Amino acid sequence: MSKILNFDTIHDYNMFLGIETLHPLVSSIDFSQVGKEYRHIRKRYGFYFIFLKDVQCGDLIYGRHTYDYQEGTLVFIGPGQVAGKDDTGETFKMQGWGLCFHSDLLRGTSLGQKMKDYTFFSYDSNESLHMSERERQIIVKCFQEIQEELTHAIDKHSRSIITSNIEVFLNHCLRFYDRQFITREDVNRDTLSHFEKLLNDYFESDKPQTIGLPSVQYFADELHLSANYFGDLIKKETGKSAQEYVHLKVIDKAKDKLYNPEKSINEIAYELGFKYPHHFSRMFKKVVGASPTDYRMLN
Repeated sequence: MSKILNFDTIHDYNMFLGIETLHPLVSSIDFSQVGKEYRHIRKRYGFYFIFLKDVQCGDLIYGRHTYDYQEGTLVFIGPGQVAGKDDTGETFKMQGWGLCFHSDLLRGTSLGQKMKDYTFFSYDSNESLHMSERERQIIVKCFQEIQEELTHAIDKHSRSIITSNIEVFLNHCLRFYDRQFITREDVNRDTLSHFEKLLNDYFESDKPQTIGLPSVQYFADELHLSANYFGDLIKKETGKSAQEYVHLKVIDKAKDKLYNPEKSINEIAYELGFKYPHHFSRMFKKVVGASPTDYRMLN
């Protein structure tokens, strides 16, 4: 089993790099100023970590994939995630920028309440943010502004200023991801078409009876995407969440089955993957505005 180095605190990571800890809960790092050479090792981070690769530097194992990070790639790692590659004996110098911040910094702040909106911290490595040169300059400026604030002595204003700067940083990332979804429109449409085929194939098989109602995670796995990236892609392309899209397909299949008078409502519910018929009736009425029985009578 490969060795994993654990960094539970910002200070742990700063010690590994050999740099001073200016704030116990946040660090903005210009890796070109670190200077040391390192051997590869996989690392588990106990905090949020945003990593900007400024040069092409080989592959990195992150999540379920091996990925070759190119210049201008921004990687988001959430607390508890593992990144890095196994020790091959070679050494390297780190380049680019890193922003580390602990969840304790965010407690009781508006940013803490918004972190769930930044779903890219749960994306896989092959869903990283690839920036234009202009976007890269904006992000580097964000790193620099946070670093500049950290050079000041900690006072009662430090936390609000730092978290505000981080929020601006993350909001830029949201904007750039929106741009990336748009510029990859053809790829996204192919993914949506594949998703639609997987949905149809699912209900034409015996999977509803053996597995149950299909989950968003099931389709994300089939498409080799993280659930969050898949959900965001479907939302951008259709205006509906992936779960809403699945539920609409379930209701569409239910309507077809309701035209067969020989099938009871309970039989239809079980065929669609519902464990309990009343759950089917509740979903149907919520989406259609009428119960399955009333819909059958009206049609």
